[in-house]
Amino acid sequence: MKKTLLFLVSILISASLMSQVVNFTGTWKINSTKSSLNQEFSLAPLKVTVVQKGNDLSVEKVSRFQDQEFTTTDKFTLDGKECINTGWQDSQKKSSAVWADDKKSLKITSKLAIGEGGDVTIVEVFRMDGSNMVLESSAYSSYGDMVETIFYDKG
Repeated sequence: MKKTLLFLVSILISASLMSQVVNFTGTWKINSTKSSLNQEFSLAPLKVTVVQKGNDLSVEKVSRFQDQEFTTTDKFTLDGKECINTGWQDSQKKSSAVWADDKKSLKITSKLAIGEGGDVTIVEVFRMDGSNMVLESSAYSSYGDMVETIFYDKG
């Protein structure tokens, strides 16, 4: 009886540990050496600050475009519900954040209008690779598609 109880407790603890959600909280700086960036034009943020608490996620990105640095901040809920943030040129960006079944990666899908060019869909998958946070970023629009894998070091 003791062995059976001990066995059941160990299974419950193992299952609990395996289903724990990754926490991306921290300030992350781009590691260009490890990253796979678009050569002509990259959307890769130079720095990402993530605050993940309970069902809430805040992502601040510092980027550079045409020698201008700018910061964007998006807020999401981690339950898959649609969230609205400010997009390019004050447009509405509608996003949803969904955990993978194993809770090891978070997929954020965003859609926003880009004027007469139509809509753009951005898919970002956050995951950990050792001590690096990895952002797999894809953008799809009538202007073409872009895919980048961006590695970040904590700091």
